[in-house]
Amino acid sequence: MRVRVFDEMHEQDLENSVNSFLSEIGDNVIDIKYQVSISMFAEEQIYCFSAMILYKVKEED
Repeated sequence: MRVRVFDEMHEQDLENSVNSFLSEIGDNVIDIKYQVSISMFAEEQIYCFSAMILYKVKEED
């Protein structure tokens, strides 16, 4: 089993990264965890969109 973590500043970027990775690993996904965090810097809101994917590793013959 392996874990892959993605962290992006924009929701669409996270979606693209996760979809690209999922197309590489096929149906070996065990679970996906998603999280959004928001912080303030001066008067600017900063978003962090992240996902963690647990997946099976294909065994080589």
